[in-house]
Amino acid sequence: MKSFLAVFCLIFITPFSFLAQDSTQTVFKRVYVTEALSKDTDITIDGALNDDGWSSSEWAEDFIEWQPDENTLPEQQTQYKITYDQKFLYVAYRCFDDEPDKIERRLSRRDSFAGDRITIIIDSYHDKRTAFSFTITAAGVKGDEFVSQNGDNWDDSWNPIWYAAAQIDSEGWTAEAKIPFSQLKFGKAEEQIWGLQVTRMNFREDERSAWQRIPQDAAGIISEFGELHGLINIQPQKQLEIQPFVVNQFDTYPTETGNPFRDGSDYILNGGLDAKIGITNDLTLDLTVNPDFGQVEADPGAIALDGFQIFFREQRPFFVENKNIFDFEFADRNDNVFYSRRIGRSPQGSVSADNVAFSDTPSNSTILGAAKFSGKTKNGWSLGLLESVTGKMFAEVEAPDGSRRQELVEPLTNYLVGRAQKDFNQRNTFIGGIFTATNRNLPESIDFLRKSAYSGGVDFRHNWKDRNYYIEGNLVASHVEGSEESIALTQRSLTHLFQRVDAGHVKVDESRTSLTGSGGKLEAGKTGGGNWRYNGGVVWRSPELELNDVGFLRQADEIKQFAEAEYLFLKPTNWYRRARISLEQFSTYDFDGNYNRVQYQTEGFINYKNNWFTELGGAHKPRIFSNTVLRGGPRWRWSDENFFYIFAGSDSRKKFNTVVGYINSQAAQDNFSLKRYVLRLRYQPFDAFSLSAGIEYEENPNRTQYVDEVDFNGTPRYITANIDQRTFSTSLRFNYSINPNLSIQFYGQPFISRGTYIDFNFVNNPTAKNIDDRVTLYNTNQISRINNSGSYLIDENVDGTTDYEINDPDFAFVQFRSNLVMRWEYIPGSEIFLVWSQGVNGLGNPMDSLGSNLDGQILDQKMDNTFLIKATYRFVL
Repeated sequence: MKSFLAVFCLIFITPFSFLAQDSTQTVFKRVYVTEALSKDTDITIDGALNDDGWSSSEWAEDFIEWQPDENTLPEQQTQYKITYDQKFLYVAYRCFDDEPDKIERRLSRRDSFAGDRITIIIDSYHDKRTAFSFTITAAGVKGDEFVSQNGDNWDDSWNPIWYAAAQIDSEGWTAEAKIPFSQLKFGKAEEQIWGLQVTRMNFREDERSAWQRIPQDAAGIISEFGELHGLINIQPQKQLEIQPFVVNQFDTYPTETGNPFRDGSDYILNGGLDAKIGITNDLTLDLTVNPDFGQVEADPGAIALDGFQIFFREQRPFFVENKNIFDFEFADRNDNVFYSRRIGRSPQGSVSADNVAFSDTPSNSTILGAAKFSGKTKNGWSLGLLESVTGKMFAEVEAPDGSRRQELVEPLTNYLVGRAQKDFNQRNTFIGGIFTATNRNLPESIDFLRKSAYSGGVDFRHNWKDRNYYIEGNLVASHVEGSEESIALTQRSLTHLFQRVDAGHVKVDESRTSLTGSGGKLEAGKTGGGNWRYNGGVVWRSPELELNDVGFLRQADEIKQFAEAEYLFLKPTNWYRRARISLEQFSTYDFDGNYNRVQYQTEGFINYKNNWFTELGGAHKPRIFSNTVLRGGPRWRWSDENFFYIFAGSDSRKKFNTVVGYINSQAAQDNFSLKRYVLRLRYQPFDAFSLSAGIEYEENPNRTQYVDEVDFNGTPRYITANIDQRTFSTSLRFNYSINPNLSIQFYGQPFISRGTYIDFNFVNNPTAKNIDDRVTLYNTNQISRINNSGSYLIDENVDGTTDYEINDPDFAFVQFRSNLVMRWEYIPGSEIFLVWSQGVNGLGNPMDSLGSNLDGQILDQKMDNTFLIKATYRFVL
């Protein structure tokens, strides 16, 4: 590993150290002064700039290159002008191009940002942290995003109503935009002062130019914007939109003989309502009644042998919009006080095993209704309040005698989330807080769930010296209540593991009916100014911290120290456009004082002059202990690990481009390893059609994969084995855009994972450095199977009597999910979806190859089909 680090540093640091330059210079703030649209003058949004209304304002020009060669003249110049009336902001663009026939007019669906394009970004709060972005491509496709965290977060789920068009002419291309003030947020003032930026992407040159120069070493982008003046006496517009929808859904699936719940087909007619109500211009109330998410893309296939829950990103529009306001990421990535996927989750109960012939359990809990109050005020308050109720969910059960009954599998549940932040110190500082509450109406039959769960937290961030330096932190606390059974289950869950046999600081208390825990983070660093970036800090999660009723917490009982330094090569040379290199280190401890882990890592990235790229990195882990591997057993030691990865990709602007990657991880004594091969292909044969595929194949053998815990004469035995796990997945997508408002998309993913186990053993000395001291292999006299099938029989003391059994852990999981969606935005904000979804889950033969399982469990199986028509109409009142 040391030789690898030396070579890495030699390749990346040595040549760059002579070439890198600091782009820091004094940057003057630009101001654009608009004029109101003359009375009795109108502007037609058709992409041409021949309306008389455009004569009221002056052209802004003199754009400067932003990327890759910052602060130089761009290949093509750009102009824009802005005017307004009492309801709309109008923007005109002139994008000069001396080769108009080479302008990329790639058709795509909304928010795809393909080809030549121009963007206006408006900080109407003028808080220097958040903004609204509106993009028009040369093909007339719209894109819109809500920008937060001073440009670090771009949320394309925000879909305002606005109007745009573009045309190509002999001088290049032109575009027009008409943005309702109701879609922007601002306070009352005689003259509005807004942050303003206009950027242009010259696609064939991969060059981005900007009206307001932003140095490459800036700590953010919104804080560096120019200003828009001249908006006199415009009135904030309260938003009022109602969007009813109706859904026709027809499901087909293989018939199961005798099963009344699987007779081959179902038909559902459903409807609901979404609404936006502007309480003030700054704050909006979103409502949804009986929401439908049938057009949302299915989650990717995944399997986790470590037992931990899998984090899936939120895709449902109601929860995605304004998601940044409710985020409270307090520790490591994905640890969040609010995880909206808990709302509408799969029922957590199950049908009792007694007197059941057939049963039908809902796949998700019904969201009866939800309301979300969110926004940001002119004086710096960012506010969010979400309330949602999910209904009682029942499984239908048919007994052997034909009688039917219902069994409750999920109780009536109420979720509440409140979030607030306040800006201070000329927007350089904020302080915030969050509160969540989950309350369930629990009958005795389902009191294994917690009755109530509450969490709260405070956070802050302070920037100084032109926002180049920062310190931030947070503190969270949780309190859960329930029956003795539910709290005992919480203590024993993989997140907590109070039953760990060697833990001196926690133990299971069967009489407890509540738990209270805490966590937090403190971090400081440098984010801008010059070539260097660095940060360091500490995060902690106490053993009793529990957030998983409406948040996401993978593991409690951990203290983590981390540090990172990064060097940016800001000035392009004759062989690269941009590059960076970083060094990272972290170590972890538990609250019992155990030193569990240390890791050293380096990463590098370079984007070459021809727009190809290489990314590589590696890490050394000389110490890896885990409290969770044995699922309540003693602390476990993994052998030392080294890993490296390398990815390379071609020019993404080309009709055909590709990315290839390889990840390799090796532990000492062949304890475990990982080899992952990645291939991503994208092909766009013509402007309206694109096709992509992501292919991954993984081999993940492990000599000590956890299998089970058994009892041997009153002593727990922790069983592991040598697993040969192989996984293959492919993500296929295509997009065909008939016009900017009518498109067809397809997504499909076959997923196959197979694991076979040999060399069963039991844990002997779990923290021994030598793997052969850690576990003891069963010999042929101790382990046997009847006819080489079924459970493994263990006669550990070789007395001729079976001491315990191990269920056969071999598996082959196969899944296929696909969505074919036609989306038509027939008027701005109103849509029709035609959806065809297919899916199948199967358990293959672990002894077969991945290819055989693919053929037998996906290609040869009848699939579940869903045909759905959804229509919405957006009333703007």
